[in-house]
Amino acid sequence: MVTKELLEPQSIVVIGGSNDIHKPGGKVLKNLLDGHYQGKLYILNPKETKVQGIKCYQDAAALPDADLAIIAIAAKYIPDIIDILAFRKNTRAFIILSAGFSEESEEGRKLEERIVETVNNVNGSLIGPNCTGVLTPAYNGVFTLPIPKLDPKGCDFISGSGATACFIMEAGIPNGLRFARVFAVGNSAQMGVEEILEYMDESFDPDESPKVKLLYIENISKPGKLLKHASSLIRKGCRIAAIKAGVSEAGSRAASSHTGALASSDVAVDALFRKAGIVRCQSRDELIVAASIFMHKKLTGKNIAIITHAGGPAVMLTDALSKGGLDVPPITHPKVRELQEELFPGSSVTNPIDFLATGTAGQLGIIIDYVDKYFDEIDAMVVIFGTPGLFDITDVYGVLDRKMTSSKKPIFPVLPSILTARDEVAGFLDKGRINFPGEVSFGTILARTYHTHPPVPEHIELPDVDYHAIRQVIENSKNGYLPPDKIVQLLDAAGIPRAGEAVVKTPEEAVEAAQLLGYPVVLKVVGPLHKSDVGGVSLNIRDEEKMLEELNRMMFIKDTEAVLIQPMLRGTELFAGAKYEDKFGHLIMCGMGGIFIEVFKDVSSTLAPVSKEEALSMIRKLQSYKIIRGVRGQAGVNEDHFAEVLVRLSALLNAAPEIVEMDLNPLLGTPETVVAVDARIRVLRT
Repeated sequence: MVTKELLEPQSIVVIGGSNDIHKPGGKVLKNLLDGHYQGKLYILNPKETKVQGIKCYQDAAALPDADLAIIAIAAKYIPDIIDILAFRKNTRAFIILSAGFSEESEEGRKLEERIVETVNNVNGSLIGPNCTGVLTPAYNGVFTLPIPKLDPKGCDFISGSGATACFIMEAGIPNGLRFARVFAVGNSAQMGVEEILEYMDESFDPDESPKVKLLYIENISKPGKLLKHASSLIRKGCRIAAIKAGVSEAGSRAASSHTGALASSDVAVDALFRKAGIVRCQSRDELIVAASIFMHKKLTGKNIAIITHAGGPAVMLTDALSKGGLDVPPITHPKVRELQEELFPGSSVTNPIDFLATGTAGQLGIIIDYVDKYFDEIDAMVVIFGTPGLFDITDVYGVLDRKMTSSKKPIFPVLPSILTARDEVAGFLDKGRINFPGEVSFGTILARTYHTHPPVPEHIELPDVDYHAIRQVIENSKNGYLPPDKIVQLLDAAGIPRAGEAVVKTPEEAVEAAQLLGYPVVLKVVGPLHKSDVGGVSLNIRDEEKMLEELNRMMFIKDTEAVLIQPMLRGTELFAGAKYEDKFGHLIMCGMGGIFIEVFKDVSSTLAPVSKEEALSMIRKLQSYKIIRGVRGQAGVNEDHFAEVLVRLSALLNAAPEIVEMDLNPLLGTPETVVAVDARIRVLRT
């Protein structure tokens, strides 16, 4: 839990405070003093009587009571110190800067567990260990730099890595990005990113709380908590961008099903972020750009006007915006000719609006006014203005600042002359503005933020299924892949349409089944994992003689237990599947089926449960969506029925969480219906 003593301590004790400001204990004390901490400040160091001008205690038992302890001593001494502070000094917040805990050894893990137990016993807060600390308006509880001037309208920043937090601030501050609070949680022994976000959600004040949250995450230990509170904050008007590091291809695990092969922890992270409405970033630079975009008026449409006096950057920005799915449309309003007359000869007002290197501050203001007042097809403006250093451009940036305040439409400044016009840019930033020095990175992330959907509804209503029948199948099944008859029972109980079928072992059974199902039929071996690889699939069998010939051949294939007979259906091959991802729950995926899933790997994914609206969105995000809609005279697929399969698959997983892998491949889709032709389900009961 986040206590008031962590956020606004009336007294702080620095355990291990030192006169050596090149050590964490010395530097954190200096930062507290330099930040003019207003509360009572105590020091504990058995070797000193005075530290940086402050009385120093040699014995913890002699310390006065303190709200917050910032600790920078060897790990092995810390549990005993915390016992004294928690039980005898009424300390209810702890920041442990020291390393040497679970990140290093089993012994360190035990020390960490003992500390957490003590802090929990007094309902206290613990940040760390192995962290850089906390920055709040009340105190500078870090041993690192930079220390930004905190702004309540800036960004809240939670980082799993202290060094990364420093580097992100280091890069963002020169662009004008402002920070409200910073939490570097280190090992997250008691509280990690999820718990700090939970506090921010539960304490959110729409008038006072920062509206932008930045996350740097190395380990998502509680995905459900992250999803719940990130979604809640975004619904309250916040915007969140996050980096999730440590998801390389090397971390993938082998799996036997298509879903298992395509799913991974990184796919699950993507799905979680999409479901929550979080903008995912892949680098420090991207996170800074996303945060800076969030600090401007929100982009509500995809049509952008580029206002520039430099052609090259405008072209590159146009490319980046177009690639990201935003538009830089020609401006054809009747007022265009009138605007042209206000500019120097040779200026272009089609979009990009290029008012030449000789363009003036007054002309910039006129252009912005025309775009804002008259050009209704434009949703936002990007102003690119630098200088070759021939003259001062302070007046240009003054106009830009004023127009950003008065314009109804968002205006994003790209000011590339951070060296040549350093003083002018600094003056612009001093007004509380933010600069985007790189037009391509800005355009790329602007498009990503625009296309990030809002969170899914908090409560998703799933369709009714035959819960009793599903549980009966699961509870009477062994771990592993289910036989065809049990798969049929599960699909029927979940209301997932399927092709008629029969499992046979003898010629007599096969003849009877084929006559009932009707020719042509399909034969598939039961037993081998990958049927096609062993010649275990035979299509379009039109008579009894051929059917018996294929049955005889298949029964001699290694591991074959029986043969499945189905009617030969036609349609577009689709895929739906699910995989249980540890901590995240079930990941549901869809795409084109058959060999297409293996060749193109064009899939959409989300975390269960999935609503009908979300299922339709998954389908429409596929690169192959045009095939599903129907292309070049070919019949398409009933999207509603495809989405209904995904929703019912979600309901099946809700009733049977023991399903760890599931493939419906292929589903056959036509304009009228979508039916499962083949399925594979693996269960794991604990």
